[in-house]
Amino acid sequence: MTEPLFIYNTLSRKKEKFEPLTPPFVGMYVCGPTVYSDVHLGNCRTFVSFDLVYRYLKFLGYKVRYVRNITDAGHLEGDRDEGEDKFAKKARLEQVEPMEIVQKYTLGFHEVMRMVNALPPSIEPTATGHICEQIEMIKQIISNGYAYEVNGTVYFDVEKYNTQYPYGTLTNRQLDDLIAGTRELGGQDEKHGRLDFALWIHAKPEHMMRWPSPWGWGFPGWHIECSAMSSKYLGEIFDIHGGGMDLQATHHTNEIAQSQACNHKAPVKYWMHTNMLTVNGVRMSKSAGNGFLPGELFAGTHQLLDKAYSPMTVRFFMLQSHYRSTLDFSNEALQASEKGFQRLMNSYALLGKLTPSAASTTDIPVLIGKGLEAMNDDFNSPVLIAQLFECARVIQAVNAGSETISRADLDLLTVKMHEFIFDVLGLLPEDHANNEIVEGILNLVLTIRNEAKTKKDFATSDKIRDELNKIKIVIKDTKDGTSWSITQ
Repeated sequence: MTEPLFIYNTLSRKKEKFEPLTPPFVGMYVCGPTVYSDVHLGNCRTFVSFDLVYRYLKFLGYKVRYVRNITDAGHLEGDRDEGEDKFAKKARLEQVEPMEIVQKYTLGFHEVMRMVNALPPSIEPTATGHICEQIEMIKQIISNGYAYEVNGTVYFDVEKYNTQYPYGTLTNRQLDDLIAGTRELGGQDEKHGRLDFALWIHAKPEHMMRWPSPWGWGFPGWHIECSAMSSKYLGEIFDIHGGGMDLQATHHTNEIAQSQACNHKAPVKYWMHTNMLTVNGVRMSKSAGNGFLPGELFAGTHQLLDKAYSPMTVRFFMLQSHYRSTLDFSNEALQASEKGFQRLMNSYALLGKLTPSAASTTDIPVLIGKGLEAMNDDFNSPVLIAQLFECARVIQAVNAGSETISRADLDLLTVKMHEFIFDVLGLLPEDHANNEIVEGILNLVLTIRNEAKTKKDFATSDKIRDELNKIKIVIKDTKDGTSWSITQ
């Protein structure tokens, strides 16, 4: 933690030096999935991005408590506290219990996270497991004068809150502008103001997911769960809150309002948001027909895909774009990432085969330093990866004999590339078992070639070399023996 880390804070709309509230402890909360359907690619990009943040903070030596919730109740079909709970609706269609829906899609989410090698969070609380905490928080908000109850439903009073605290602070919008963008309240609407939202919702007799409360049987609104769980596990004020940029205007804005109305404190020091996904330049959505799930990407089953792409290729592809930048999916981009990932891993595998010299022709500490500088600049993984490709170029050049590297620099490069590739970026070698088989076969082929050379059967020796070269396997004869590498 010698060099300062800078984080772009959505709240201030600028990069700020990261100074945790109680170092070396860091509290980080990320809005997790709503588990009534398969995790979509936008979720996947968000969680890979915050996995990078989590990994790098740990790499720097911070003790991180990473909380990522599971939304398994209180999520209605619309944002106006109306319609049917999505879990109940899915359960009715499939004729199962709502918690069977929750279990099915939670397991599916965990499997996708395992495949992209995302570290599990420190705590993964569920909304249904924290109903008591949500009720207690709502009671406090009512007591503080920022909520009211109508026919068993509790609403947050946005306009009253705004007299004390700026409601639109996260999106830098004034309350009058926000009100102007909403429709007039109907004569039957229970709310006092257009922007008021539900903290607790009265359950109709047929509603499947319901709990007792001081206001009757009901269920929590969508936003209150995150405020209740983040404060329970990270305190009334904590360091980092993350999620997709689509959550800024409503969900995160309401989180800030709820927490501040309850505790009279701004809950989060640094707000971080990932950007949207596009496919061939068009925003990804079901209606556009260009939305596909991680499983379809890994299996290559979607009509827009030319082939399947491995989970590590997809993770590498995502990390080649900064988390605040739009990420555009295309077959060309994915295939370029696939080749780049293979080149990086092949170069790393060569490190153990390099022969050090008295001096280096490239300043290795400078390359390493630039990688660290990139990550300290708001987790700039694309620049880090660019520096790793430069390291890969050096490795290939040293292996070919056109450059040299000292023992000290070789040791430094070996350690830092391992840390950057595996610990920080979270990449894994693919098909490790198959790679071992390929390496065994190649070593056998090279043994046969060396035997042919010993017998002065240069025709066979050259034929093996040339045929391997055709499939981009280059062999190199030195005084210390024969080595091989895969080129692109």
